[in-house]
Parts: sequence; C-alpha cells; structure tokens
Amino acid sequence: MALPWALAVLSLLPLLDAQSPACPNFSVPITNASLDQISGKWFYIASAYRFPEYKKEASKIHASFFYFTPNHTEDTILLREYMTVEGKCIYNSTNMRVHRENATLTKNENGTEHYGQLLLPKDPKTFMLASFPEDKQNMGLSFFADKPEVTPEQMEQFYDYLTCMGMDKSEVMYSDEKKNLCLPLEKQHDKERRKEKERSETGTALD
Repeated sequence: MALPWALAVLSLLPLLDAQSPACPNFSVPITNASLDQISGKWFYIASAYRFPEYKKEASKIHASFFYFTPNHTEDTILLREYMTVEGKCIYNSTNMRVHRENATLTKNENGTEHYGQLLLPKDPKTFMLASFPEDKQNMGLSFFADKPEVTPEQMEQFYDYLTCMGMDKSEVMYSDEKKNLCLPLEKQHDKERRKEKERSETGTALD
C-alpha cells in the first residue's frame, strides 16, 4: 500500500510563487546537512492528497511513525516505518534513494517507483513531502514532526504551504496518536536490536 510519504513521480518543479515567503522552494538540492536534519524518528501529522490512490490509502492510516537512517556515501535512507491501519499495526523496512539535485526521495513499491519532493521549513523539527505540486488535479502535501503533537505555529506553516500550492484546509486528513497500536512492536524491535548489538560486541571481544 502507498505509505504517507510514498508519493507519485515528479519532474523538475517550478517555483509556485516567488513573491510569497510562505511558498515552498522546490529548487533547493538535498545536501548532507539536509539528510542529517531528517535523520531520526518522525511522526506523520497530516496530509492532503488529490491523487485518488494516495487519498484513499492515507484515509486508512490512523497513526504512523518512522525512522530515517541516511547513508551519505550511497545516497540512500533506511526507512523503518510503523503504521496503524484500520486497527492493525503494519511494519515496513526498506531503502529509499536520494536524488540530491531535484530534491526528491524515491521508494520502489511493488515494481512502482514513488517520488516525494523534500521540503524543509524554517523549523528543523518538521519537514514535508510534496507530490505533483504542478498538477492541480493530483497534487498533495504531507507533514511530519519529531513529536506526535505539534505547535500551532508548526501547523500554520503546513497550512501556509498548502494554501500556496492551491489546496484548502478542508482537504487535510489528520493522524490520531491515541490510535497508535505499534508501540509494543517498536519496543520488541528495540529489544532485539540491543541483543544483536550485545552479541556482536561480545563476538568482537572474543576474537
């Protein structure tokens, strides 16, 4: 299924409104600093999609959080995502490709390459991914933060970007952290990784 950040194919994107400081700048390449900024744990906060497939899939997601682990050398990001979908916890782990020049992240899913345009607002504790911003019929924007609850100022920046793209608040779908069913699985995975690390370190010490 299409993940919240898994967006449709994009070409090089024009600036939507160079006069408005609220408008996202799609011409900023991804750098190592950009990758460092989005490294770590993130929560899916909200999204607005007009592309029918993404709108349908996003409507099923009650809550979602994920981990980004960038590799600067290989231009990849290890994604580990936990989604609560229709009362079930779904876990996915995969590698995303980083396309620095046109600021896109891509993921192959069931033979289809999905593209998302990375947008970094002034607040480093948030980021957004855009889809089809040049296509009024299929455009979309998703919003992520380092905590499940965001401030009014953070939310307002998402709304500003949304409005600048030509979308309305009435199109937004929101996550609900109270419906998050994936915390037990996350704890289990954390415990397994700690044990694996301990085994690895013990083996190294014995060599």
